Amino acid sequence: MGCCHYHHVAEGCDNAFTVDTSRITFGRGCLAEVGDRARALGMKRVALFSDERVARLPHFEKVRQSLNAAGLDVAVYTDVHVEPTDRSFLEAARFAAEVRPDGYISLGGGSVIDTCKAANLYATHPADFLAYVNAPVGDGRPVPGPLKPHLACPTTSGTGSEVTGITIFDLLAMGAKTGIASPALRPTEALIDPDCTATLPGEVVAASGLDVLSHALESYTARPYVRRPAPARPSLRPMSQGANPWSDLGCREALRLMGLYLERAVADAGDQEAREQLMWASTLAGIAFGNAGVHAPHGMAYAVAGLVRDFHPSGYPQDEPLVPHGMAVIVNAPAVSTPTRTCQPSRKAPIRSNACSRTRPGR
Repeated sequence: MGCCHYHHVAEGCDNAFTVDTSRITFGRGCLAEVGDRARALGMKRVALFSDERVARLPHFEKVRQSLNAAGLDVAVYTDVHVEPTDRSFLEAARFAAEVRPDGYISLGGGSVIDTCKAANLYATHPADFLAYVNAPVGDGRPVPGPLKPHLACPTTSGTGSEVTGITIFDLLAMGAKTGIASPALRPTEALIDPDCTATLPGEVVAASGLDVLSHALESYTARPYVRRPAPARPSLRPMSQGANPWSDLGCREALRLMGLYLERAVADAGDQEAREQLMWASTLAGIAFGNAGVHAPHGMAYAVAGLVRDFHPSGYPQDEPLVPHGMAVIVNAPAVSTPTRTCQPSRKAPIRSNACSRTRPGR
């Protein structure tokens, strides 16, 4: 589908879209490149973020050895909270402020990458915690300048956090999820190594894969960019600018791959092809929603996860209740798919329905 298949620009709406993403390196074994990549970015003292479970895996030692071989000073932080909170973000930011790194490495799932983003933000540009948090929960203050280089290394095939400028957390006082969104938060580079998913339990692959599925579905059915009000200045164009020809490409391919490989990847940890293809689908959907946005299922998911009381999903840490993000998202998707299903453009009938214009990308 080409650009001409979109509606004509509505009065007062945007007539252009912007494509942003992290620099991406994808392939088996590419995690070994992290030291050279970090040094090329000018890093000398590195803050390495991970969590306790990943820190016990061979991937973590591979990254640390690569950083050491590159002659970098490494400060390690592994106290990342699965499904981060404002409290865990602040603890990570205190660590970053104390060690004063000139660059960041995150190795883990979305919780690790999001925590690293927040630590980089608050250590680089200190402020009251709610200053940068999305309005109306927080002040929604723009990030005042660039952050330190951040090299993200995902170990799950789901969140897409390695290529987006979004970080999500539980605000404990409200019992709900919210986030911070800024192009400055987007990692500088992403090293995406499918070998990292070989040790994932099937339950984690399923939940993270369903997050990918919803990313693609929501971005594809989001309000088109030509139906969004034009920004006052081009530099103020939002990251969640609406569905566009570029995001549609990633969404369609991610959906195709999920249909072919999700069940296989969940059922068999040894199915390298399936797990690699899920990692690629996650990357594509992450780039797509990072430029288009998502909508109702993700917005509804924040309440589902924030109000958890006693749910302990298999495959995840059992020390406290949580609802994995992909699970919280997908339980809402069927209720939303009926009003948005007619939004999918076809090659023969490319015009999007009015339902699209009422659907607001949000995350």
